[in-house]
Amino acid sequence: MKIERKWRRNWQRQAAAAGLAMALMAGSHSAYALPAGGTVVGGEEEAFENQTMAWQTATIYFAVIELVAAVGLWLATPWGAVVWLTTVVSMAVIELMFPGIYGGSLIVVGVEALMLAGYLVLAWMAARERPP
Repeated sequence: MKIERKWRRNWQRQAAAAGLAMALMAGSHSAYALPAGGTVVGGEEEAFENQTMAWQTATIYFAVIELVAAVGLWLATPWGAVVWLTTVVSMAVIELMFPGIYGGSLIVVGVEALMLAGYLVLAWMAARERPP
């Protein structure tokens, strides 16, 4: 019975990490579509080449780092979590300190903070299960 509960908790954490990885992959793939001529919303005036250099640079940065973080989380490696944490902090800093790039949305910062809190709760629960 105890083994079954432990397996269920491990499975739930792995499923949460896989879900986060899939969301990051979807986000990074949509970011990769922008330089290739695709637009997420808007028309030609909002195309990648018509944006500022800062916006283009930030978009490429997040496309690459989110994909790397997604692969690391999918494989359940320690570096995946570190890269993902770097992504979360980077997005929050860009939204708060450089609002001219993406618009300074506090909603994005709130969502990033919620994801960070969820990750910390899962990491804390996993640490409690391991013997010292």
